[in-house]
Amino acid sequence: MSVDREALRDTAKYLRNARPVDPEEIYEYLPDRPHPAVVRRALREEAFDLALFEREDGAFVPAAGGPVDPPGWEPTSFPDRYANALEDLLFERYGPDWSEGESGDRLRKTISRLKEDYYRGYDVTYDDDAALGYAIYHLPDFYAAVGYVLDALAERELLPRTIRVLDVGAGTGGPALGLHDYLPDDALVDYHAVEPSANADVLERLLDGTRRNFRSAVHRTTAEAFDPESVGEVDLLLFGNVLSELADPEAVVRDYLDALAEDGSCVLLAPADLDTSTGMRAVERAVATPDSDVTVYAPDLRLWPGEAPSDRGWSFDERPDLTVPPFQRRLDDAAPRGPEDEPGEFVNVDVKFSYAVLRTDGERRVPIVASRERHARMADSEAHVTDRVNLLAVKLSRDLAGPDANPLFKLGDGSERLEHYAVLTGESALNRDLRAAPYGAVLSFENVLVLWNDDEGAYNLVCEKETVVETLAP
Repeated sequence: MSVDREALRDTAKYLRNARPVDPEEIYEYLPDRPHPAVVRRALREEAFDLALFEREDGAFVPAAGGPVDPPGWEPTSFPDRYANALEDLLFERYGPDWSEGESGDRLRKTISRLKEDYYRGYDVTYDDDAALGYAIYHLPDFYAAVGYVLDALAERELLPRTIRVLDVGAGTGGPALGLHDYLPDDALVDYHAVEPSANADVLERLLDGTRRNFRSAVHRTTAEAFDPESVGEVDLLLFGNVLSELADPEAVVRDYLDALAEDGSCVLLAPADLDTSTGMRAVERAVATPDSDVTVYAPDLRLWPGEAPSDRGWSFDERPDLTVPPFQRRLDDAAPRGPEDEPGEFVNVDVKFSYAVLRTDGERRVPIVASRERHARMADSEAHVTDRVNLLAVKLSRDLAGPDANPLFKLGDGSERLEHYAVLTGESALNRDLRAAPYGAVLSFENVLVLWNDDEGAYNLVCEKETVVETLAP
């Protein structure tokens, strides 16, 4: 039996502010009096557009308004419920001893091939083995990474509790699960995944464990073939580890930005390795040009209006490692090794990632801009070699130096043509912020020495004891 959707919507709108909308009651108000179970299913399908949240008792009430508060995201492990769901899939496909024998060898060979293909920039295809291998290796790190990126929006109250998400190239669900756990229990989520490969089978199973108000749909088609505007205005557009697999990622991102709500955000997320990280940054720069309505919200801020960087753009954040999940440990422990072979080839718990957040409303994580009267531009560093200058910069790395070297941090101001690195040669109370500031912070430098590093083809900004470094934001 079908439901008159117009009558259902009208009834729900009428009752929602008076009392909970209960399918056991309102079916009597509808033409043909459809069964309450049919009414419930229809209400779930209409709930997001009606801003109705389904309670545990099955009644629908107005969804909570307002933005998401930062939850203090810092996971130490990949949640057991998702790990168990993945192991159930592995058990179903390969049997209880999935990590050993022929199946274990096949999975390890698949993971090694995927890593090699990514490293060499080859096209990657996903059959059932590749999907499960990818899930084993990448679910945990992308689960953790996406929450740290969402923090940059939540801290500015730019992540809504009622949120429509379009996850392009959703893979096996690492970012989706991280998003689910990042959002509060009272969030109302309309989640859409675009995933054409066998990864979608894993994704759908893992999404089975999400909350009732995290409603999901998996569209099994390519990013190029899918119409992003078919799902409605999107509050969060997510490209997680997919840009390197698209034939024309710039065109795809531009196309999908048309579906973004006026106050929505687009997140580009990639592994920290050189090729995928700089490839993601190239897409960011191609889309967010000075003459477009797309701006970089974070982290690679344009501190000089009208300028855009053209350096290599390799920048990544790093957060605490996760504990090794049981499925990675099982697969790695069962690998055949000689006496000289080290374990860990099939363990991946490093949380290192590159990202960009784009918006079309002009919002930036930090609204500070540089001034020609007070700051030197990195674009002009060649003219300042051996000079001491003042400048404004974004911290774009953790410490990149080895244990016995001076601390080293990548910087940018949005005008740089070549890499700039701050070298801390003399620590003091005046410059302690350089080490202490988080990734993405805007720093003010006074009396920093500009030198050219011929070996690296980059500029070194030497911070001595007398150099003043101050965190301006966040």
